[in-house]
Amino acid sequence: MSLFFIFSLSLLFLKPWIFLSLFSSLTQLIIAQSSSSLLMADLKPKSEISFAEVFLCSAFAACFAEFCTIPLDTAKVRLQLQRKASTGDGVIPKYGGLLGTVATIAREEGLAALWKGITAGLHRQFIYGGLRIGLYEPVKTFLVGSDFVGDIPLYQKILAAFITGAIAIAVANPTDLVKVRLQAEGKSPSGVPRRYAGALDAYSTIVRQARLGALWTGLGPNIARNAIINAAELASYDQVKQTILQIPGFMDNVFTHLLAGLGAGFFAVCIGSPIDVVKSRMMGDSSYKSTLDCFIKTLKNEGFSAFYKGFLPNFGRLGSWNVIMFLTLEQVKRIFTREIYYD
Repeated sequence: MSLFFIFSLSLLFLKPWIFLSLFSSLTQLIIAQSSSSLLMADLKPKSEISFAEVFLCSAFAACFAEFCTIPLDTAKVRLQLQRKASTGDGVIPKYGGLLGTVATIAREEGLAALWKGITAGLHRQFIYGGLRIGLYEPVKTFLVGSDFVGDIPLYQKILAAFITGAIAIAVANPTDLVKVRLQAEGKSPSGVPRRYAGALDAYSTIVRQARLGALWTGLGPNIARNAIINAAELASYDQVKQTILQIPGFMDNVFTHLLAGLGAGFFAVCIGSPIDVVKSRMMGDSSYKSTLDCFIKTLKNEGFSAFYKGFLPNFGRLGSWNVIMFLTLEQVKRIFTREIYYD
């Protein structure tokens, strides 16, 4: 639990680069402690791990995936916030495509700009990632009953993931808001100060200028988006992995986790992209009166295709994010279950 406490504090007060170094050190320490325990006693692999251990594993995996893929997420947010130019006005969109957007941001604002919002992103993934995955198994067991035997029906998996996604983002919404606000900022004109100096400044500025409740701006579409995407991700990963393991020759290994992670990312983007666009616009632009107002204006002014704006960078991000996250999660969980020492 001391490791858990240190890890939590590092998210709040350390720069992301220092945090990443501490992240690596904590991983090595966890592995060393697990190895030491096994040498001191003849311990066999355990079938279950505690909620705190699952939370820590999930937070670790989610933060690592976030750090690796946030440049793609920054490109996705910029594309989603970009308005469609009127026909014949001669205005060329500033951003075009995944690689084009990444290149434009890096050229105009510097390479580090691709990691804008990383601190708030790590805050978000630690809370949201830890809760949504950590609560998934307990909620799934609650829905089917502790005495249930056999394969859990897909609809129960979807419902469990939907519930945990909603609960997790309701807690983590302030971190998501700050992350989007920081990512949405482009290069400021000379002499014009930036709106926020960083993640912690963004939290305090929003509360000071508005109120504490302003940190939950966009909560409605955010709950809808994350509950649906979490249902698509966790339930599809769970189901795809279960299906693959029933095919002769396939085992519970990295290749299976890779295929299941890609499937989870694809389903999540197809289902959640329209809600994701509305969420990004609600959080990045305060001119919308409500979620419905944002949806109607976007549909009226830009057409239905606007809801899939940034689809490829979104899939590139979510696909790679899911692969990295689930691969990391599966391996870290094996440390706690001690399976890694018995291969």
